[in-house]
Amino acid sequence: MIPADHPRYRSLVARERLADAARDGIASLEGLTAHGRGEAFDYLIGERTTPSAAEAEELAARLLISARRPVISVNGNTAALAAPAIRDLQEASGAAVEVNLFHRTDERIQRISAYLSGQGIVVLSGEYERLVPLSHGRGLCLPEGIAAADVVLVPLEDGDRCEALRRMGKIVITIDLNPLSRTARMATLTIVDELTRALPAMTEACWSATPGDPEEMALLIDNTKFLREAKEAMRRRLTDALD
Repeated sequence: MIPADHPRYRSLVARERLADAARDGIASLEGLTAHGRGEAFDYLIGERTTPSAAEAEELAARLLISARRPVISVNGNTAALAAPAIRDLQEASGAAVEVNLFHRTDERIQRISAYLSGQGIVVLSGEYERLVPLSHGRGLCLPEGIAAADVVLVPLEDGDRCEALRRMGKIVITIDLNPLSRTARMATLTIVDELTRALPAMTEACWSATPGDPEEMALLIDNTKFLREAKEAMRRRLTDALD
């Protein structure tokens, strides 16, 4: 039992949740490594939502509610860490949810889909087809899901699929604590924030956001600004720690 007054409570709870999910076949062992890497970057921004990230979250909400066919792509780590937040964001944005995995097996797809459904999330189902130009499992998606989407939210994404989705003409929103990653650099809009802080902020913003034309909004997004501001926040924190 992790005491609620432990200074690392949120972090330790997330680790336990992922470990349990790995034992249950929802998260992959490789996903545990990916989480640790992201957590290191969260330390660098002080485990808080920066003003720049909050601005990106509001913009992401506008894109989702403005989209013709918004889709949230969910992998094992995202499901394990944030299923209730995904449910709330789906309700607020009207987005479809597709389970999509890099370390893919049919059994994991079924386990994650069942877990999400049990949390009140409406999960797309059907036959996956190789509709994204990639040779590995991330090239498979649902025709009525990611393949048909104009705006895709891909939390905790891998860079090659992010790049492939952009080449397909899709607006890609990612949540990535590492502003140096290929995913962060290739996305239309990168939210440099921790998943369980970002998703609720996006949900709240969806309820009050004003819809617009997502293509026009995407053209005005300067994603390099969000990445630059995230790196600057990390640099300032490191400088302060070394002084």
